[in-house]
This record gives sequence, structure tokens and C-alpha cells, in this order.
Amino acid sequence: QVQLVESGGGLVQAGGSLRLSCAASGRTFTSYAMGWFRQAPEKEREFVAAIRWSGGTYFADSVKGRCTISRDNAKNTLFLQLTNLKPADAAVYFCAAAPEYTVVTVASAYEYWGRGTPVTVSS
Repeated sequence: QVQLVESGGGLVQAGGSLRLSCAASGRTFTSYAMGWFRQAPEKEREFVAAIRWSGGTYFADSVKGRCTISRDNAKNTLFLQLTNLKPADAAVYFCAAAPEYTVVTVASAYEYWGRGTPVTVSS
């Protein structure tokens, strides 16, 4: 089992930035690929970014160029930094853990999920 707890959400002005954290505990964090997904009201959960244990990173087109994903394996923590926020970025953001060798851009590949942290963007 891997337990995931997100933090860092809140109200951000459009054009601003945010940094989300995800603390992992339980099974070895380093053996998993980690991802961020988000879900806006009445919309499906969508992929945002992912990072493999090996370091490979992946980004949704909607955040490419203004998103950074990183992980501190020593501290079992995953980070997401998003800049130039837009109203369309408002959602509940979830972190998730998947086997290292999997398709990290699809939600069904992930075995463990946090409860999410809400992000509101004011225009």
C-alpha cells in the first residue's frame, strides 16, 4: 500500500503560480512512477503531468511550457509547479502512483491515489 496526501492548493489569481506537494508513505516510493491529475466540476479526470522513477517526465498539452514536475525520493515527496495560471486550471488536483513501467498518461494505470487538493483560479 502507498498512502498519498496532497497539499498546497488554494485560491490563486490568474497569471499567478502554485506549487503542489504530495507526501507518500507506505511501500517504497522509489519503485513507482508518480503522476498528477485534475478534475473540474462535471468533467472527467484528466492527466496533467507524470514523472518516472528513472526521471522521465510527461506533460499534458494544456500545461506544457508552464508546468514542472519533480520528486524528492529521499523525502518521498512529489511536486507540481504550475505558472501563468488560467481559469481553466481550476480543479481538484490528485497525485497518484503507478508501476514504473506503465503508460503514465492514463488514470487507469495508477494503483494509488490521494484525496486531492482543490485549486481555485480567480480572474
